[in-house]
Amino acid sequence: MKKRFDLIDLDCANCALKMETAIKKLDGVQDASVSFLTQKMTIEADDDRFEEIMQRVIKTIRKVEPDCQVVL
Repeated sequence: MKKRFDLIDLDCANCALKMETAIKKLDGVQDASVSFLTQKMTIEADDDRFEEIMQRVIKTIRKVEPDCQVVL
């Protein structure tokens, strides 16, 4: 399953790159893209575990950028 999400308060391109790299390492994630310019994130992950994976994605994002929010 591939889904796109809006991001709020993503402050810099370096943080976006750190998030993308960390998310791609999560179990069950096939691909991830985080764009600072568009403030969007695309996640491709296992269909049957997508909600569980998204919870880990959100935790990963908050470790890099505590103020950043994902619009689900």
